[in-house]
Amino acid sequence: MNLNNGISSLARASARRPWVTIGLWLASLAVSIGLIVTLLGSALVTEVEVMDNPESRQADTLITDRLAQPIDPEAESTDDELIIVRSATFTVDSPVYRNAVQNLYRDILGLGEDVIKGANNYFQTGDETLVSADRHSLMIPLLMPENGLDYVDQVYAVGDAFAAANTEFEIFYTGTASFDADTTKLAEETMSKGETIGILVALVVLAVVFGALVAATLPIALGIVAIVAALGLTSLVGQAMDLSFFVTNMVTMMGLAVGIDYSLFIVSRYREERRKGLDKVEAIAVTSRTANKAIFFSGITVVLALVGLLVFPLSIFKSMGIGSILVVVTAIVASMTLLPAIISLLGDRINKVRMPFSARADRKESEAVTGFWAGMVKVVTHKPVISMVIVAGILVAALAPYFDKNTGMSGISGLPDDLRAKAGFMVLVEEFHIGMDAPAIIAVDGDIDAAATQAAIARLLEDIESNSAFSGASVVPYADKDLAIIYAALAGDPQSLDSMNAVTALRNDYIPAAFAGAPASALVTGATAGTLDFNATTDQYTPIIFAFVLALSFVILTVAFRSVVIPATAILMNLLSVGAAYGLLVLVFQQGVGASLFGFIQVEVIESWLPLMLFALLFGLSMDYQVFLLSRIRERYLKTGNTADAVAFGLSSTGKLITGAALIMVAVFGGFALGDMVMFQQMGFGLAVAVLVDATLVRCVLVPATMTLLGKANWYLPKWLNWLPNISLGETDEIPAAAAYHAPHRLPALPGFGPVPSPALVRINDQVIEDRSK
Repeated sequence: MNLNNGISSLARASARRPWVTIGLWLASLAVSIGLIVTLLGSALVTEVEVMDNPESRQADTLITDRLAQPIDPEAESTDDELIIVRSATFTVDSPVYRNAVQNLYRDILGLGEDVIKGANNYFQTGDETLVSADRHSLMIPLLMPENGLDYVDQVYAVGDAFAAANTEFEIFYTGTASFDADTTKLAEETMSKGETIGILVALVVLAVVFGALVAATLPIALGIVAIVAALGLTSLVGQAMDLSFFVTNMVTMMGLAVGIDYSLFIVSRYREERRKGLDKVEAIAVTSRTANKAIFFSGITVVLALVGLLVFPLSIFKSMGIGSILVVVTAIVASMTLLPAIISLLGDRINKVRMPFSARADRKESEAVTGFWAGMVKVVTHKPVISMVIVAGILVAALAPYFDKNTGMSGISGLPDDLRAKAGFMVLVEEFHIGMDAPAIIAVDGDIDAAATQAAIARLLEDIESNSAFSGASVVPYADKDLAIIYAALAGDPQSLDSMNAVTALRNDYIPAAFAGAPASALVTGATAGTLDFNATTDQYTPIIFAFVLALSFVILTVAFRSVVIPATAILMNLLSVGAAYGLLVLVFQQGVGASLFGFIQVEVIESWLPLMLFALLFGLSMDYQVFLLSRIRERYLKTGNTADAVAFGLSSTGKLITGAALIMVAVFGGFALGDMVMFQQMGFGLAVAVLVDATLVRCVLVPATMTLLGKANWYLPKWLNWLPNISLGETDEIPAAAAYHAPHRLPALPGFGPVPSPALVRINDQVIEDRSK
């Protein structure tokens, strides 16, 4: 199988009919925008669906089945919300306090039933649980529609107006609606900041790399096109299945990263071929046979890595995987069609608006290996063992902290203190000694009236009361349904380590001890239990997904480079990059080393979903660089047969591109890390540091050192694998220089057989060349 003809024909057709190609893309973008406007909103959900059957889901199913009622068409789901009124001057027993709160309560109800479905007022009910111990603070519970985040600003407006008119009182807000609204707004601001920083830095870096502003804008334009097209496809997919709202974040982030990456490589190769003297269309065709083919296979590797996310039985992972795959595919298609069409129209005008520092870029391309990257290779290849040991040691040292990690959900602790909903939560904990309304829920299944079951429940309640992580417990029996539900309220953040440990103790210690011998069993659900089950599922699926991604990547790289050594070393190096990122995440966020320097929030845990997601993303992105670099190395090796020379040439010709692409990715990911939510900080930092490590220590040191040591063994393919299709990655239509050079050294032809190659020559993909690196 040879992809040269297909990819080259596609690029030639696009270049020869640029307006047709661009017109088709404009029509596609118009359709995509229409789909985004009309369908994207309905395709996205905030809920996370678990697709396996952990204990928390079993408990939810048990409760739902036993307590199922006829569906009331008028019934609506609601969000909980709390307004906290605090006064340093008055207590709730003061007439001034009473009058002020009743006025506030009246104004809140005045928002109408579309906004407030229900409310509670201490001065009407006399419920002392709504009053703080010092009687200076009071809660007003509210019920809002399920999409309460869309209306909570109206509640804020009423409360803020009250506080402005009554200076003796403070108003705080917390609850589902306010947290959803505040975190959604914060996430949007973070994404906007990341995109803005990424695009600005990308423009500067591309201008430096290309030395021309027109060429620098093409990668950014292609990245935006890929994002819009992928969001349109996402809108369609979302009609068949619910997608997490995080999918848009992933599409934007990955679209900027790979879109810029791919077009950077293509535009650079096209300009290189033009400097060699090829005409415009032929330069596009050569670029498609080399750069585009490398991008096609690096893209396949990225997609395979992302497919690993689809294996995980959680809707948010599947959503992020689908979004990322769609944007990678659209970026590949755009690079093979739209980019050649635009380049064809621009021609040499691609070099317009020259930068002052770009004079050297005009000199004719030479195949001589010179410059900074050649010097780097010379240093590394002179002492390959020492270079490899030093860098590998650094990466292993960076990985070490990962083994002390705690995984979970940062929850409220991962939000900035000045977030309105978090400030209200802190007052709730301080004044009322309760956390969010997210208790551990224990479903007791069995003969509830039996004496042994009653004794078991009583003992369990005693154990819960003895644990300070719980703030109390209550029992709701349904004896006629063989069910009882115990609500164990958590004293603080339901996602904190204390809460996690308390629910773990509930499952592993309290329930087994209490219900031993009782004619009933108990299952635990709730937000904290759900997180524990998610962590357990992650631990179960991580080795499966790792094995899946690594195996498929090995197969693809083996086919692409017709070597078993190249994929093995590439996978090992990429794992080192990912591992270093894991360790640095723990060092900075969990252990706090340098957290304040970067402006990060130190938390107790690393987000439990992050390591697996980082692996899928980083493994794919790292393979981008590896394929780009190795394709140029192999291309040179097939011409010269000299591994050392091929490594030096490959790195010198791609080093600037890899570094530029890495800086852009670091800027894009780093922009997200500058946000105020710790989940974005961890994700952005992990991606940025891994890309930086990969593009510097791995590609500039480990790759040349390893390939120098291995020599011709790099290209080893067992004879029993010769049946593999010949993809010809790294090959061109040029006559190998090595073949011409070695023609005089061939032995005389034997009758009926033709020339016999010298034993010193080796056969690579049916091209006879000599390896002179050893």
